[in-house]
Amino acid sequence: MDEVSTGNTVTPTLSDEAVRKPGGAAKTVSKNVVISLARVVFNSLVALVLPAYLTHRLPVATYGAWVLILQLGAFVLFLDLGIQTGVSKFVAEHNARGDVGAAGRHASAGFAMMTMASLLGLVLTLILAWQVPRLFHSMPEALYRDVRISVLLVGASLSFVLLCSVFSGVFMGLQQYGVPTAITILNRGLYTLAVCIVVYFQGSLMAMGAAVALINVSTSLLQALAWRRKLSHIRISLRGVDPKILKQMFGYCFTLAVWSAAMLCISGLDVTIVGHYDFKETAYYSLATLPANLIMAILASTLGPMLPAASALSTQRTPVAMGNILFRISRYSTIVMLLTGLPLLAGGYPILRLWVGATYALHSVRYLQVLVLATILRNLCMPYATVVVATGKQKLATASAIAEAVVNLGSSIYLARSLGAIGVAAGTLLGAFVSVAMHFTFSMHYTYSTILISRIRLFVGSLLRPALIAIPSLLFLPMWRNSSWQPLSLPLWLFWATATLLIAWFGALNADERTSLLGIIGSRIKLPVQQR
Repeated sequence: MDEVSTGNTVTPTLSDEAVRKPGGAAKTVSKNVVISLARVVFNSLVALVLPAYLTHRLPVATYGAWVLILQLGAFVLFLDLGIQTGVSKFVAEHNARGDVGAAGRHASAGFAMMTMASLLGLVLTLILAWQVPRLFHSMPEALYRDVRISVLLVGASLSFVLLCSVFSGVFMGLQQYGVPTAITILNRGLYTLAVCIVVYFQGSLMAMGAAVALINVSTSLLQALAWRRKLSHIRISLRGVDPKILKQMFGYCFTLAVWSAAMLCISGLDVTIVGHYDFKETAYYSLATLPANLIMAILASTLGPMLPAASALSTQRTPVAMGNILFRISRYSTIVMLLTGLPLLAGGYPILRLWVGATYALHSVRYLQVLVLATILRNLCMPYATVVVATGKQKLATASAIAEAVVNLGSSIYLARSLGAIGVAAGTLLGAFVSVAMHFTFSMHYTYSTILISRIRLFVGSLLRPALIAIPSLLFLPMWRNSSWQPLSLPLWLFWATATLLIAWFGALNADERTSLLGIIGSRIKLPVQQR
């Protein structure tokens, strides 16, 4: 590997393996995808274990209040405003060029911006805690005090998490996902353990909030310590932040800030809206969002490592090459979404019943079906959005995000007034339709200069062809309204699963991809694979 001198330190760059070495980029991305998926697997276990435990230990109203505490606290994280992504992008680009000093200056500018965002998070937390009775007027009054204090504790700790996320952005920019993933897994594991212990000993919501806050702060300090010990050559300091770089970072992040605001309207306010208009359904609706969020997490963990890689590749590849990359990524992500989402659509009730019991399953299944469908639909264009951000052209796709946010939020509030929680889910589905339509009819037209691909080819090859996987599930469509699902036998479920997987293998993938996948599997398990 080549080396870059940084003062008294000589630091190997990732550009050698990721760019110069044949196959290095693909191996690095593949490794980081596996690491990210490992994090998703662990988080999925937490998402399965913790709600199942809490729903059996806490009254419905108390569990609903806890969900709202976490939701209000999470608003702070939306103040990231694309700063972590900006740090990751610019660190990746300058490190690929061998300019470690510039990478550090951009990271420092991001740290300055994140400091302001963290302070805004504290202010937002105070306002939300103060307004709890007005936000959730139908919540039992006995819960107000604990909810307010817990919101303060969780929101303040997440403001600190926000600040330390810059260090995680540096790791991701250098395509070293191992450390952030390990710390995230540690955070989720300790969080789950602490909450379960507090609930087991019949602790209050305030005690639960204090435990979560302590863990958030501790693991964020570990993130900063890991940067200091492993990546201190990428210097981060508030001293002497370059105004030109700060302006560049601000310009890049401004559009992502609009996207963050749009995402807040799309997926960050739904449970809060339910809590405001239909508090008694809050616990049930929140459970339905978890499997839908799991689909998003799987897709994000797959696409996340591709952002810095695509950012580096965009400096070397033609628009046609970037279009071909988008085509393949889109098809694979569609396959992943359908294989994870269709089981929830076809067997939502039995899955929920096994997970949280019959009562919660009966109330949550209709929300689950609508939200999973909306999640699959709106994320069909996530690969496109990822490549757009990686190439720095996110301004050209902003209209799509704004349109979805306006439709989603407006229709959710309007329908919630008359239909309650199911109206919020319906608003999310309407917004998803708008998102896909806007990307194909508007955004893609203006990004041809960096991502050149036929929209018809992308739609047919990357969306319609993988959609063949849904054919067996469509046979179950008349039964989706039957909550009990008692008539379905084991042989019928086996037929559905087999048919779905066969169509995915022979219909969604071509012969070369099947051979390549078999080769990868064979190399992992040390088995010989016959090449065609």
